[in-house]
Amino acid sequence: MNKALEAKLKELPKNPGVYFHKNALGQIIYVGKAAVLKNRVRQYFQKSRVRDPKTDALVAEIADTDWMVVDSEIEALFLEAEMIRRYLPRYNILLRDDKSMVYIRIDYQSDFPTVTTTRRPLDDGARYFGPYLSALSVRQALKSLRRVFPFATSRTIGQRRATLFYHLGLDPGLEEGKTSLEDYRGNLRKLMAVIEGKRKTVEKEIERDMKRAAHAKDFEAAAKLRNQLFSLQSLTRQVIFSDKEFQDISKDHALNELVNLLSLGEMPRRIEGYDISHMQGTDVVASMVVFTNGVSDKREYRKFKTRKDHNNDFFNMNETISRRLSDKNIQDWGKPNFLLIDGGKGQLDAALRARDESGHASLPCIGLAKREEQIVIEKHRSNVSLNELELHRLGGFATESEDFTLVSLPHSTNLVKLLQRIRDESHRFAVSYHSVLKVKRQSSSVLDEAPGIGPATRKKLIRALGSARAVMDASEQELTAVLGPKKAASLRSYLQPHKPSIDA
Repeated sequence: MNKALEAKLKELPKNPGVYFHKNALGQIIYVGKAAVLKNRVRQYFQKSRVRDPKTDALVAEIADTDWMVVDSEIEALFLEAEMIRRYLPRYNILLRDDKSMVYIRIDYQSDFPTVTTTRRPLDDGARYFGPYLSALSVRQALKSLRRVFPFATSRTIGQRRATLFYHLGLDPGLEEGKTSLEDYRGNLRKLMAVIEGKRKTVEKEIERDMKRAAHAKDFEAAAKLRNQLFSLQSLTRQVIFSDKEFQDISKDHALNELVNLLSLGEMPRRIEGYDISHMQGTDVVASMVVFTNGVSDKREYRKFKTRKDHNNDFFNMNETISRRLSDKNIQDWGKPNFLLIDGGKGQLDAALRARDESGHASLPCIGLAKREEQIVIEKHRSNVSLNELELHRLGGFATESEDFTLVSLPHSTNLVKLLQRIRDESHRFAVSYHSVLKVKRQSSSVLDEAPGIGPATRKKLIRALGSARAVMDASEQELTAVLGPKKAASLRSYLQPHKPSIDA
Protein backbone atom coordinates (compact mmCIF):
# COMPACT_ATOMS: atom_id res chain seq x y z
CA MET A 1 0.00 0.00 0.00
CA ASN A 2 1.39 3.41 -0.98
CA LYS A 3 1.60 6.25 1.58
CA ALA A 4 -1.04 8.40 -0.14
CA LEU A 5 -3.55 5.56 0.05
CA GLU A 6 -2.61 4.79 3.63
CA ALA A 7 -3.28 8.42 4.61
CA LYS A 8 -6.56 8.43 2.68
CA LEU A 9 -7.86 5.33 4.47
CA LYS A 10 -7.67 7.23 7.77
CA GLU A 11 -10.35 9.61 6.42
CA LEU A 12 -12.89 6.81 5.81
CA PRO A 13 -16.24 7.56 7.50
CA LYS A 14 -18.28 5.13 9.58
CA ASN A 15 -21.36 5.62 7.35
CA PRO A 16 -22.83 3.16 4.82
CA GLY A 17 -21.83 3.77 1.22
CA VAL A 18 -20.19 2.58 -1.98
CA TYR A 19 -16.44 2.43 -2.53
CA PHE A 20 -14.32 2.40 -5.71
CA HIS A 21 -10.94 0.66 -5.89
CA LYS A 22 -8.72 2.05 -8.67
CA ASN A 23 -5.45 0.94 -10.23
CA ALA A 24 -2.33 3.01 -10.93
CA LEU A 25 -3.91 4.32 -14.16
CA GLY A 26 -6.93 5.64 -12.27
CA GLN A 27 -9.27 3.01 -13.72
CA ILE A 28 -12.03 1.69 -11.47
CA ILE A 29 -11.34 -2.02 -11.04
CA TYR A 30 -13.82 -2.87 -8.29
CA VAL A 31 -17.02 -1.36 -6.86
CA GLY A 32 -18.39 -2.51 -3.50
CA LYS A 33 -20.95 -1.54 -0.88
CA ALA A 34 -20.52 -1.34 2.86
CA ALA A 35 -22.58 -0.94 6.02
CA VAL A 36 -19.60 0.85 7.57
CA LEU A 37 -17.14 2.16 4.98
CA LYS A 38 -14.28 2.52 7.44
CA ASN A 39 -14.41 -1.12 8.51
CA ARG A 40 -15.12 -2.72 5.14
CA VAL A 41 -12.51 -0.89 3.06
CA ARG A 42 -9.73 -1.28 5.62
CA GLN A 43 -10.34 -5.04 5.72
CA TYR A 44 -8.82 -5.35 2.25
CA PHE A 45 -5.44 -4.26 3.60
CA GLN A 46 -5.27 -6.29 6.82
CA LYS A 47 -2.27 -8.59 6.54
CA SER A 48 -3.74 -11.14 8.95
CA ARG A 49 -6.89 -11.58 6.88
CA VAL A 50 -7.25 -14.82 4.90
CA ARG A 51 -8.26 -14.11 1.29
CA ASP A 52 -8.84 -16.13 -1.85
CA PRO A 53 -6.41 -15.73 -4.81
CA LYS A 54 -8.75 -13.49 -6.79
CA THR A 55 -9.06 -11.03 -3.91
CA ASP A 56 -5.29 -11.13 -3.40
CA ALA A 57 -4.87 -10.16 -7.06
CA LEU A 58 -7.33 -7.29 -6.61
CA VAL A 59 -5.59 -5.93 -3.48
CA ALA A 60 -2.19 -6.08 -5.19
CA GLU A 61 -3.53 -3.81 -7.94
CA ILE A 62 -5.26 -1.19 -5.75
CA ALA A 63 -3.47 2.15 -5.95
CA ASP A 64 -6.28 4.45 -4.84
CA THR A 65 -9.76 4.28 -3.29
CA ASP A 66 -12.71 6.66 -3.38
CA TRP A 67 -16.14 6.38 -1.79
CA MET A 68 -19.63 7.86 -1.76
CA VAL A 69 -21.66 8.10 1.47
CA VAL A 70 -25.39 7.29 1.51
CA ASP A 71 -28.04 7.11 4.25
CA SER A 72 -28.56 3.35 4.47
CA GLU A 73 -27.48 -0.01 3.15
CA ILE A 74 -30.62 -0.20 0.97
CA GLU A 75 -29.44 2.95 -0.81
CA ALA A 76 -25.95 1.51 -1.13
CA LEU A 77 -27.43 -1.61 -2.78
CA PHE A 78 -28.97 0.36 -5.66
CA LEU A 79 -26.01 2.69 -6.11
CA GLU A 80 -23.54 -0.21 -6.24
CA ALA A 81 -25.63 -1.93 -8.94
CA GLU A 82 -25.78 1.24 -11.06
CA MET A 83 -22.04 1.90 -10.80
CA ILE A 84 -21.19 -1.70 -11.73
CA ARG A 85 -23.47 -1.47 -14.79
CA ARG A 86 -21.72 1.75 -15.81
CA TYR A 87 -18.06 0.92 -15.22
CA LEU A 88 -18.10 -2.90 -15.61
CA PRO A 89 -15.07 -3.26 -13.28
CA ARG A 90 -13.26 -6.43 -14.20
CA TYR A 91 -12.82 -7.67 -10.62
CA ASN A 92 -16.56 -7.45 -9.99
CA ILE A 93 -16.94 -9.86 -12.90
CA LEU A 94 -14.09 -12.13 -11.74
CA LEU A 95 -15.30 -12.32 -8.15
CA ARG A 96 -18.86 -13.24 -9.13
CA ASP A 97 -17.93 -16.90 -9.68
CA ASP A 98 -20.03 -16.86 -12.88
CA LYS A 99 -23.32 -16.52 -11.02
CA SER A 100 -26.00 -14.66 -12.96
CA MET A 101 -27.25 -11.39 -11.51
CA VAL A 102 -30.60 -11.07 -9.77
CA TYR A 103 -33.52 -8.70 -10.49
CA ILE A 104 -36.52 -7.58 -8.44
CA ARG A 105 -39.74 -8.28 -10.37
CA ILE A 106 -43.02 -6.45 -9.60
CA ASP A 107 -46.01 -7.29 -11.83
CA TYR A 108 -47.75 -4.04 -10.92
CA GLN A 109 -50.47 -4.24 -13.61
CA SER A 110 -51.62 -7.72 -12.59
CA ASP A 111 -54.97 -8.22 -10.82
CA PHE A 112 -52.92 -9.87 -8.04
CA PRO A 113 -49.52 -8.13 -8.02
CA THR A 114 -46.57 -9.99 -6.53
CA VAL A 115 -42.99 -9.04 -5.67
CA THR A 116 -40.34 -11.66 -6.41
CA THR A 117 -36.70 -12.04 -7.48
CA THR A 118 -35.54 -13.61 -10.73
CA ARG A 119 -32.35 -14.14 -12.69
CA ARG A 120 -34.08 -13.91 -16.09
CA PRO A 121 -36.09 -10.74 -16.82
CA LEU A 122 -38.78 -11.22 -19.48
CA ASP A 123 -40.75 -8.85 -21.70
CA ASP A 124 -43.96 -9.68 -19.79
CA GLY A 125 -45.18 -6.23 -18.76
CA ALA A 126 -43.79 -6.49 -15.22
CA ARG A 127 -41.43 -3.89 -13.71
CA TYR A 128 -37.83 -5.09 -13.22
CA PHE A 129 -35.21 -3.47 -10.98
CA GLY A 130 -31.54 -4.37 -11.10
CA PRO A 131 -29.48 -6.28 -11.88
CA TYR A 132 -27.86 -6.81 -8.47
CA LEU A 133 -24.80 -8.91 -7.79
CA SER A 134 -25.90 -10.39 -4.46
CA ALA A 135 -29.18 -12.30 -4.35
CA LEU A 136 -28.84 -12.62 -0.57
CA SER A 137 -28.55 -8.85 -0.09
CA VAL A 138 -31.58 -8.23 -2.32
CA ARG A 139 -33.68 -10.74 -0.39
CA GLN A 140 -32.61 -9.20 2.92
CA ALA A 141 -33.56 -5.74 1.62
CA LEU A 142 -36.97 -6.98 0.45
CA LYS A 143 -37.53 -8.70 3.79
CA SER A 144 -37.08 -5.37 5.58
CA LEU A 145 -39.09 -3.42 3.01
CA ARG A 146 -41.96 -5.89 3.29
CA ARG A 147 -42.52 -4.83 6.91
CA VAL A 148 -43.04 -1.26 5.66
CA PHE A 149 -44.90 -2.01 2.41
CA PRO A 150 -46.68 -5.39 2.75
CA PHE A 151 -46.70 -7.33 -0.53
CA ALA A 152 -47.63 -10.76 -1.84
CA THR A 153 -44.88 -13.05 -3.14
CA SER A 154 -47.13 -15.67 -4.79
CA ARG A 155 -50.74 -16.52 -5.50
CA THR A 156 -52.39 -19.83 -4.73
CA ILE A 157 -55.15 -20.57 -7.25
CA GLY A 158 -58.51 -20.93 -5.56
CA GLN A 159 -57.41 -19.55 -2.20
CA ARG A 160 -59.99 -17.20 -0.71
CA ARG A 161 -58.71 -16.66 2.81
CA ALA A 162 -55.89 -14.31 3.76
CA THR A 163 -52.57 -16.05 4.36
CA LEU A 164 -50.60 -16.19 7.59
CA PHE A 165 -48.39 -13.43 6.18
CA TYR A 166 -51.37 -11.04 6.31
CA HIS A 167 -51.80 -11.66 10.02
CA LEU A 168 -48.07 -11.02 10.45
CA GLY A 169 -48.45 -7.66 8.68
CA LEU A 170 -46.44 -8.76 5.63
CA ASP A 171 -49.20 -9.31 3.03
CA PRO A 172 -52.07 -7.05 1.82
CA GLY A 173 -54.69 -9.82 2.14
CA LEU A 174 -56.18 -9.40 -1.32
CA GLU A 175 -57.71 -12.90 -1.20
CA GLU A 176 -60.12 -11.87 1.54
CA GLY A 177 -60.52 -8.25 0.45
CA LYS A 178 -58.57 -6.92 3.43
CA THR A 179 -56.97 -4.35 1.11
CA SER A 180 -58.38 -3.02 -2.17
CA LEU A 181 -56.35 -3.51 -5.35
CA GLU A 182 -56.16 0.29 -5.74
CA ASP A 183 -54.68 0.75 -2.24
CA TYR A 184 -52.29 -2.16 -2.76
CA ARG A 185 -50.99 -0.66 -6.01
CA GLY A 186 -50.55 2.66 -4.24
CA ASN A 187 -48.40 0.86 -1.68
CA LEU A 188 -46.39 -0.80 -4.45
CA ARG A 189 -45.77 2.60 -6.06
CA LYS A 190 -44.14 3.73 -2.82
CA LEU A 191 -42.13 0.52 -2.63
CA MET A 192 -40.82 1.02 -6.19
CA ALA A 193 -39.94 4.64 -5.39
CA VAL A 194 -37.89 3.52 -2.37
CA ILE A 195 -36.11 0.87 -4.46
CA GLU A 196 -35.27 3.62 -6.97
CA GLY A 197 -33.77 5.79 -4.24
CA LYS A 198 -36.61 8.20 -3.51
CA ARG A 199 -37.09 7.34 0.15
CA LYS A 200 -37.28 10.94 1.36
CA THR A 201 -39.93 11.76 -1.24
CA VAL A 202 -42.01 8.80 -0.05
CA GLU A 203 -41.56 9.85 3.60
CA LYS A 204 -42.94 13.32 2.77
CA GLU A 205 -45.89 11.75 0.92
CA ILE A 206 -46.76 9.47 3.86
CA GLU A 207 -46.42 12.34 6.34
CA ARG A 208 -48.74 14.50 4.22
CA ASP A 209 -51.36 11.72 4.00
CA MET A 210 -51.08 11.13 7.76
CA LYS A 211 -51.86 14.79 8.51
CA ARG A 212 -54.81 14.74 6.11
CA ALA A 213 -56.24 11.63 7.79
CA ALA A 214 -55.82 13.21 11.24
CA HIS A 215 -57.46 16.44 10.06
CA ALA A 216 -60.40 14.36 8.75
CA LYS A 217 -60.57 12.63 12.17
CA ASP A 218 -59.77 9.26 10.57
CA PHE A 219 -57.46 8.41 13.45
CA GLU A 220 -57.16 4.71 12.58
CA ALA A 221 -55.77 5.52 9.11
CA ALA A 222 -53.52 8.23 10.59
CA ALA A 223 -52.08 5.77 13.11
CA LYS A 224 -51.43 3.22 10.36
CA LEU A 225 -49.60 5.83 8.28
CA ARG A 226 -47.63 6.96 11.34
CA ASN A 227 -46.42 3.41 11.94
CA GLN A 228 -45.48 3.07 8.27
CA LEU A 229 -43.51 6.32 8.42
CA PHE A 230 -41.62 5.23 11.53
CA SER A 231 -40.84 1.85 9.94
CA LEU A 232 -39.56 3.53 6.80
CA GLN A 233 -37.36 5.91 8.77
CA SER A 234 -35.92 3.01 10.74
CA LEU A 235 -34.59 1.41 7.53
CA THR A 236 -31.45 3.50 7.97
CA ARG A 237 -30.66 1.27 10.95
CA GLN A 238 -31.35 -2.05 9.20
CA VAL A 239 -28.48 -4.37 8.37
CA ILE A 240 -29.21 -4.88 4.68
CA PHE A 241 -27.96 -3.82 1.44
CA SER A 242 -30.35 2.55 -3.95
CA ASP A 243 -29.85 5.89 -4.55
CA LYS A 244 -29.55 8.97 -6.51
CA GLU A 245 -31.06 11.19 -3.89
CA PHE A 246 -28.40 11.05 -1.19
CA GLN A 247 -25.18 10.56 -3.10
CA ASP A 248 -22.58 13.30 -3.22
CA ILE A 249 -22.59 14.18 -6.91
CA SER A 250 -19.13 15.76 -6.65
CA LYS A 251 -17.66 12.29 -6.05
CA ASP A 252 -18.90 10.95 -9.40
CA HIS A 253 -15.73 10.64 -11.48
CA ALA A 254 -17.49 10.47 -14.85
CA LEU A 255 -19.56 13.59 -14.19
CA ASN A 256 -16.47 15.48 -13.06
CA GLU A 257 -14.69 14.48 -16.26
CA LEU A 258 -17.71 15.63 -18.31
CA VAL A 259 -17.79 19.02 -16.56
CA ASN A 260 -14.03 19.53 -16.90
CA LEU A 261 -13.70 18.32 -20.50
CA LEU A 262 -16.60 20.40 -21.85
CA SER A 263 -16.15 23.37 -19.46
CA LEU A 264 -19.73 23.15 -18.22
CA GLY A 265 -20.87 25.87 -15.85
CA GLU A 266 -22.46 23.40 -13.42
CA MET A 267 -22.77 19.71 -12.69
CA PRO A 268 -25.49 18.27 -14.98
CA ARG A 269 -27.95 16.77 -12.50
CA ARG A 270 -30.40 15.64 -15.20
CA ILE A 271 -28.90 14.15 -18.38
CA GLU A 272 -31.29 12.96 -21.09
CA GLY A 273 -30.33 10.51 -23.85
CA TYR A 274 -32.22 10.07 -27.14
CA ASP A 275 -32.36 7.39 -29.84
CA ILE A 276 -34.58 6.54 -32.82
CA SER A 277 -35.76 3.05 -33.80
CA HIS A 278 -37.73 1.88 -36.86
CA MET A 279 -37.81 -0.69 -39.64
CA GLN A 280 -37.38 1.00 -43.01
CA GLY A 281 -39.49 3.93 -41.90
CA THR A 282 -42.34 1.96 -40.28
CA ASP A 283 -43.30 2.00 -36.60
CA VAL A 284 -40.92 4.91 -35.97
CA VAL A 285 -40.34 5.54 -32.27
CA ALA A 286 -37.96 7.55 -30.13
CA SER A 287 -36.74 7.03 -26.58
CA MET A 288 -35.84 9.48 -23.85
CA VAL A 289 -33.86 8.06 -20.94
CA VAL A 290 -32.96 10.10 -17.88
CA PHE A 291 -29.87 9.88 -15.67
CA THR A 292 -30.22 11.85 -12.44
CA ASN A 293 -26.88 12.61 -10.77
CA GLY A 294 -25.28 10.12 -13.16
CA VAL A 295 -27.66 7.27 -12.22
CA SER A 296 -30.45 5.86 -14.42
CA ASP A 297 -33.86 7.14 -13.32
CA LYS A 298 -36.32 4.75 -14.98
CA ARG A 299 -39.41 6.45 -13.58
CA GLU A 300 -38.52 9.48 -15.72
CA TYR A 301 -38.08 7.56 -18.99
CA ARG A 302 -40.44 8.57 -21.83
CA LYS A 303 -41.15 7.18 -25.29
CA PHE A 304 -42.43 8.93 -28.41
CA LYS A 305 -44.33 7.60 -31.43
CA THR A 306 -43.55 9.96 -34.28
CA ARG A 307 -46.57 11.62 -35.86
CA LYS A 308 -45.48 10.43 -39.31
CA ASP A 309 -43.61 7.27 -40.27
CA HIS A 310 -40.52 8.60 -42.00
CA ASN A 311 -37.34 6.80 -43.04
CA ASN A 312 -35.23 9.80 -42.08
CA ASP A 313 -33.52 9.78 -38.68
CA PHE A 314 -32.70 13.49 -38.93
CA PHE A 315 -36.39 14.37 -39.41
CA ASN A 316 -37.42 11.98 -36.62
CA MET A 317 -34.84 13.34 -34.16
CA ASN A 318 -35.88 16.90 -34.92
CA GLU A 319 -39.53 16.08 -34.18
CA THR A 320 -38.61 14.25 -30.95
CA ILE A 321 -36.56 17.09 -29.48
CA SER A 322 -39.21 19.64 -30.52
CA ARG A 323 -41.88 17.69 -28.67
CA ARG A 324 -39.65 17.11 -25.63
CA LEU A 325 -38.87 20.82 -25.28
CA SER A 326 -42.46 21.99 -25.73
CA ASP A 327 -43.76 24.25 -22.97
CA LYS A 328 -46.15 21.53 -21.76
CA ASN A 329 -43.48 18.83 -21.42
CA ILE A 330 -41.03 21.22 -19.78
CA GLN A 331 -43.73 21.99 -17.22
CA ASP A 332 -44.68 18.32 -16.70
CA TRP A 333 -41.22 16.70 -16.78
CA GLY A 334 -38.85 19.53 -15.87
CA LYS A 335 -35.97 20.89 -17.90
CA PRO A 336 -32.85 18.80 -18.61
CA ASN A 337 -29.35 20.09 -17.88
CA PHE A 338 -27.66 18.18 -20.69
CA LEU A 339 -28.72 16.30 -23.87
CA LEU A 340 -26.91 13.30 -25.39
CA ILE A 341 -27.95 12.34 -28.92
CA ASP A 342 -27.26 8.83 -30.21
CA GLY A 343 -25.69 9.56 -33.59
CA GLY A 344 -23.25 11.69 -35.51
CA LYS A 345 -23.25 15.11 -37.14
CA GLY A 346 -26.63 14.80 -38.91
CA GLN A 347 -28.57 13.67 -35.86
CA LEU A 348 -26.90 16.27 -33.65
CA ASP A 349 -27.62 19.07 -36.15
CA ALA A 350 -31.29 18.05 -36.31
CA ALA A 351 -31.53 18.03 -32.51
CA LEU A 352 -29.84 21.43 -32.22
CA ARG A 353 -32.23 23.00 -34.73
CA ALA A 354 -35.20 21.71 -32.73
CA ARG A 355 -33.66 22.89 -29.45
CA ASP A 356 -33.04 26.39 -30.81
CA GLU A 357 -36.54 26.66 -32.32
CA SER A 358 -37.99 25.65 -28.94
CA GLY A 359 -36.32 28.59 -27.23
CA HIS A 360 -33.74 26.62 -25.23
CA ALA A 361 -30.61 27.50 -27.18
CA SER A 362 -28.46 27.60 -24.02
CA LEU A 363 -29.00 23.90 -23.26
CA PRO A 364 -25.73 21.90 -23.77
CA CYS A 365 -26.17 19.17 -26.39
CA ILE A 366 -23.65 16.73 -27.89
CA GLY A 367 -23.74 13.50 -29.91
CA LEU A 368 -22.07 10.12 -29.51
CA ALA A 369 -21.14 8.51 -32.83
CA LYS A 370 -21.57 4.73 -32.78
CA ARG A 371 -18.61 3.43 -34.78
CA GLU A 372 -15.67 4.97 -32.92
CA GLU A 373 -17.55 6.16 -29.80
CA GLN A 374 -16.54 9.72 -30.69
CA ILE A 375 -18.08 12.68 -28.86
CA VAL A 376 -19.57 14.99 -31.50
CA ILE A 377 -19.57 18.72 -30.76
CA GLU A 378 -21.05 21.46 -32.98
CA LYS A 379 -18.55 24.28 -32.50
CA HIS A 380 -21.00 27.17 -32.46
CA ARG A 381 -24.21 25.63 -31.08
CA SER A 382 -23.44 22.75 -28.68
CA ASN A 383 -22.82 25.28 -25.88
CA VAL A 384 -19.73 23.50 -24.62
CA SER A 385 -16.08 24.47 -24.78
CA LEU A 386 -13.44 21.77 -25.16
CA ASN A 387 -10.79 21.93 -22.44
CA GLU A 388 -7.49 20.95 -24.11
CA LEU A 389 -5.72 20.29 -20.79
CA GLU A 390 -8.42 17.87 -19.62
CA LEU A 391 -8.47 16.22 -23.06
CA HIS A 392 -4.73 15.62 -22.79
CA ARG A 393 -5.05 14.36 -19.19
CA LEU A 394 -7.63 11.81 -20.29
CA GLY A 395 -5.35 10.61 -23.10
CA GLY A 396 -7.64 11.74 -25.93
CA PHE A 397 -7.40 13.82 -29.08
CA ALA A 398 -9.72 15.97 -31.20
CA THR A 399 -10.36 16.15 -34.96
CA GLU A 400 -11.83 19.37 -36.31
CA SER A 401 -13.79 20.38 -39.40
CA GLU A 402 -15.37 23.73 -40.23
CA ASP A 403 -18.39 23.27 -37.94
CA PHE A 404 -17.75 20.15 -35.86
CA THR A 405 -15.21 18.77 -33.39
CA LEU A 406 -14.91 15.00 -32.95
CA VAL A 407 -13.40 14.00 -29.61
CA SER A 408 -11.80 10.56 -29.24
CA LEU A 409 -11.14 9.27 -25.72
CA PRO A 410 -9.83 5.92 -24.49
CA HIS A 411 -12.79 3.60 -23.95
CA SER A 412 -11.49 2.89 -20.46
CA THR A 413 -12.19 6.45 -19.22
CA ASN A 414 -15.02 6.98 -16.75
CA LEU A 415 -16.65 9.55 -19.03
CA VAL A 416 -16.87 7.26 -22.05
CA LYS A 417 -18.36 4.52 -19.88
CA LEU A 418 -21.05 6.91 -18.63
CA LEU A 419 -21.90 8.12 -22.16
CA GLN A 420 -21.97 4.54 -23.44
CA ARG A 421 -24.26 3.54 -20.60
CA ILE A 422 -26.70 6.37 -21.42
CA ARG A 423 -26.52 5.65 -25.17
CA ASP A 424 -27.00 1.89 -24.72
CA GLU A 425 -29.94 2.44 -22.38
CA SER A 426 -31.64 4.82 -24.85
CA HIS A 427 -31.06 2.31 -27.66
CA ARG A 428 -32.49 -0.58 -25.60
CA PHE A 429 -35.56 1.42 -24.61
CA ALA A 430 -36.23 2.56 -28.20
CA VAL A 431 -35.84 -0.93 -29.67
CA SER A 432 -38.12 -2.51 -27.07
CA TYR A 433 -40.91 0.01 -27.82
CA HIS A 434 -40.45 -0.44 -31.58
CA SER A 435 -40.74 -4.22 -31.19
CA VAL A 436 -44.00 -3.89 -29.25
CA LEU A 437 -45.53 -1.66 -31.96
CA LYS A 438 -44.30 -3.93 -34.73
CA VAL A 439 -45.90 -7.05 -33.23
CA LYS A 440 -49.10 -5.14 -32.45
CA ARG A 441 -49.34 -3.82 -36.01
CA GLN A 442 -48.67 -7.21 -37.59
CA SER A 443 -51.20 -8.95 -35.36
CA SER A 444 -53.86 -6.28 -35.72
CA SER A 445 -53.59 -6.10 -39.52
CA VAL A 446 -54.21 -9.83 -39.86
CA LEU A 447 -57.24 -9.73 -37.55
CA ASP A 448 -58.64 -6.70 -39.38
CA GLU A 449 -58.87 -8.74 -42.57
CA ALA A 450 -60.28 -11.93 -41.04
CA PRO A 451 -63.56 -12.93 -42.77
CA GLY A 452 -66.64 -12.74 -40.56
CA ILE A 453 -64.77 -10.88 -37.81
CA GLY A 454 -66.09 -7.36 -37.43
CA PRO A 455 -64.96 -4.66 -34.99
CA ALA A 456 -67.31 -5.84 -32.21
CA THR A 457 -66.22 -9.48 -32.51
CA ARG A 458 -62.56 -8.44 -32.68
CA LYS A 459 -62.95 -6.47 -29.43
CA LYS A 460 -64.71 -9.44 -27.85
CA LEU A 461 -61.81 -11.74 -28.80
CA ILE A 462 -59.14 -9.40 -27.49
CA ARG A 463 -61.07 -8.78 -24.27
CA ALA A 464 -61.41 -12.52 -23.67
CA LEU A 465 -57.88 -13.59 -24.65
CA GLY A 466 -55.89 -10.52 -23.61
CA SER A 467 -54.31 -9.29 -26.86
CA ALA A 468 -54.33 -9.64 -30.64
CA ARG A 469 -51.19 -11.75 -30.43
CA ALA A 470 -52.90 -14.09 -27.95
CA VAL A 471 -55.74 -14.54 -30.44
CA MET A 472 -53.18 -15.65 -33.04
CA ASP A 473 -51.74 -18.23 -30.67
CA ALA A 474 -55.08 -19.45 -29.28
CA SER A 475 -56.19 -23.06 -29.68
CA GLU A 476 -59.41 -23.96 -31.47
CA GLN A 477 -60.99 -24.80 -28.10
CA GLU A 478 -60.20 -21.31 -26.77
CA LEU A 479 -61.61 -19.69 -29.89
CA THR A 480 -64.71 -21.89 -29.70
CA ALA A 481 -65.40 -20.75 -26.15
CA VAL A 482 -65.60 -17.15 -27.40
CA LEU A 483 -67.02 -17.48 -30.93
CA GLY A 484 -68.77 -20.82 -31.11
CA PRO A 485 -67.58 -23.83 -33.17
CA LYS A 486 -68.42 -22.59 -36.68
CA LYS A 487 -66.77 -19.15 -36.46
CA ALA A 488 -63.85 -20.57 -34.48
CA ALA A 489 -63.06 -23.15 -37.15
CA SER A 490 -63.26 -20.49 -39.88
CA LEU A 491 -60.97 -18.09 -38.00
CA ARG A 492 -58.51 -20.83 -37.09
CA SER A 493 -58.30 -21.88 -40.75
CA TYR A 494 -57.72 -18.27 -41.80
CA LEU A 495 -55.02 -17.57 -39.19
CA GLN A 496 -52.94 -20.72 -39.80
CA PRO A 497 -51.03 -19.54 -42.90
CA HIS A 498 -50.36 -16.15 -41.31
CA LYS A 499 -48.56 -17.52 -38.26
CA PRO A 500 -45.02 -17.77 -39.67
CA SER A 501 -45.02 -14.11 -40.73
CA ILE A 502 -46.32 -13.02 -37.34
CA ASP A 503 -43.71 -14.98 -35.42
CA ALA A 504 -40.85 -13.77 -37.61
